[in-house]
Amino acid sequence: MEYMWIGKIVNTHGIKGELRILSDVEYKEIIFKKGVNLYIGKEKVKQTIESYRYHKIYDMVKLEGISDINEGILYKGENVYINREELKFPGILKQDLIGFEVESIQYRGKVTSIEKSKAHDLLVVENKGKRYLVPYRDEFIEKIDIEHKKIDIKYMKGLFDED
Repeated sequence: MEYMWIGKIVNTHGIKGELRILSDVEYKEIIFKKGVNLYIGKEKVKQTIESYRYHKIYDMVKLEGISDINEGILYKGENVYINREELKFPGILKQDLIGFEVESIQYRGKVTSIEKSKAHDLLVVENKGKRYLVPYRDEFIEKIDIEHKKIDIKYMKGLFDED
């Protein structure tokens, strides 16, 4: 199984055990559907979505077999995963870019994580102990080669310059 982290359960909502999940994952319309399996916590406890709705900043999920707040509260603070092999995504997910090699005229490194800013997502690129934030936008990315796990970054003065 290929587990992919999709968010974290931050609390319950109401007395019927509905869970509040904080998630910025792409393709929520594919992931948060009735019948989709979620895997919760380090043990990857398999649970199936009974219903879903979006409320404020939360993905609200009701799981099959959980009918009250006392059952739902047990999952508070746990990470939530999906099995990628169970779902078909129409394209590459930004999470897939972690581990890709990054190349530019003046720099070479590896994507170690993805951070969110108010404006857009940022690729965290590291090499030799240095950390750079590259906006995940077309203006900065020249090409993504999925087969060779490589990202070519457009040259932009100041992006990787040391001076």
